[in-house]
Amino acid sequence: MSTSVHFTVPAMSDHDHQELDALLAALAADEWPMDIGRARLFYDAWGMPIADDIAVQQRDGGHLLTPPNAEGRLTALYLHGGGYVYGSLRSHGHMVAEIARVARCRTFFVDYRRAPEHPYPAALDDAVAAYRSLLDDGLTAGQIVLAGDSAGGGLVLATLLRLRDAGIALPAAAACVSPWTDLTGSGESYRTLEHEDPMLDKPVVDLVTSSYLGDTDRTDPYVSPLFGDLAGLPPVLLQVGSREILLSDAERFAAGLRRAGGTGVLEVWPGMVHVWHLHHARLGKAREAVNRLGGWLRAQAVGA
Repeated sequence: MSTSVHFTVPAMSDHDHQELDALLAALAADEWPMDIGRARLFYDAWGMPIADDIAVQQRDGGHLLTPPNAEGRLTALYLHGGGYVYGSLRSHGHMVAEIARVARCRTFFVDYRRAPEHPYPAALDDAVAAYRSLLDDGLTAGQIVLAGDSAGGGLVLATLLRLRDAGIALPAAAACVSPWTDLTGSGESYRTLEHEDPMLDKPVVDLVTSSYLGDTDRTDPYVSPLFGDLAGLPPVLLQVGSREILLSDAERFAAGLRRAGGTGVLEVWPGMVHVWHLHHARLGKAREAVNRLGGWLRAQAVGA
């Protein structure tokens, strides 16, 4: 039985609007550098320290984040955003740690190889290897959940397709924040929201796309999972902001899951920007979204 739910999220209060206005002003004060090296430093500088009570251990392929309330064997595998070019534990670790806290689970933060130094399929190969390493640890597929944001969200979905096609047991569930599912940029929101999205624009999207893909076909399902056969995937939660150009990527993927007989939950958050969860320290709606995402992942696990 297929389900595709457009989930209603809480309305914004006056205080929420004030917090959002302050965030938008802060975002407008900085201009994203086009130089990749400078942009990586810029993105990392937006990150915050991981909370002191989260244990951070190095692990082959990344880092293991363990909150003090971790219970049972449930383990999340997290793939960060940044257009396959930017992003790191420094930029995303604080957010991932809070998701782990809500889900009450250990989280494997994968330091996958980034483009342009390591173009496709390096990131996908690393994500699949990281998942297989958890199985090698003795975890069952039902004790593993996947999560990611932006390009990392698209990478989560591509990883599911690769695992399914290889005959490897799939995780219990996946959650994607502002997922980039279509690297052709054909979604309607690329045009209708181009002047409302304060974080993504066409020049940056074009730069990271070419850096990651080179001559690879942009409709390859392992690159753009929107164009893949979506049958047989586990339940997927998609959270996206109403003002981001990737809105159509999430909406169309949810519809594709429904057509393929899958289970999906689509949450469109009014007024929110791309991966607003990163701003959980200053945005109440970010904390709400983190709580919903982490709680949903915990609820999907089998025998955790």
